[in-house]
Amino acid sequence: MITLITYQAGFGQPSFSPFCIKAMWLLQAAGVEWQREDSNDPRKMPYAKLPAIRTPEGIIGDSHNIQAYLERQGADFWGDAGDRVLGHALIRMAEEHMYFHLVLDRWENEEVWPIIRENYFAAIPRLLRKPITGAIRKGTLKGLRSQGLGRFTPEERLQRIEFDLVALANQLQDRPFLLGDTPSLPDYSVAAMLNMATAAPLPTLLSTRVATDSVLVDYGARVAERMKMA
Repeated sequence: MITLITYQAGFGQPSFSPFCIKAMWLLQAAGVEWQREDSNDPRKMPYAKLPAIRTPEGIIGDSHNIQAYLERQGADFWGDAGDRVLGHALIRMAEEHMYFHLVLDRWENEEVWPIIRENYFAAIPRLLRKPITGAIRKGTLKGLRSQGLGRFTPEERLQRIEFDLVALANQLQDRPFLLGDTPSLPDYSVAAMLNMATAAPLPTLLSTRVATDSVLVDYGARVAERMKMA
């Protein structure tokens, strides 16, 4: 049996991380037997991050590597999806752009951050939690500033992600999932990001924008329901 090592559930989602949710959906779609093991300390995992899976061949980290492993075992995450070039672009949009909006929405916002700190890092003793997480937060925001998105205001970021949200809504106008009538690989990335956006512990510009778009909300719910644990 495969063991998924994942961040815990929270804010109405099966994990604090959209990449961990993606990994859960990949395992479900692959039809393999698996179990979850919650962890809040990824330091000993490959790449020092989660998700990771424990397999007979060893521990495999990163959701893309998990995908590749399952595909080597025979999983097909595309099915009848036709436009795989578009699908690849949608995955990159979700994981290399939308994701960083989510991180900033939680880690930069001064009202949201204390809630994130107390939930994400509950395993750290309370007396040490604030100084330790303060250093982690500082490093994260510094990295996002270097990446570029962290240089913009929340209002400016919302203008940027608007193009992504409109493109997704347009793609979904005449189909239940991004590439057709059944979920495929891009849905596991995109829906995880959208569902995470609406699960902000307090309303933000981004969470409100996504939550008031019925096309995106209904789509995220469809994917989650289809991939629901048996």
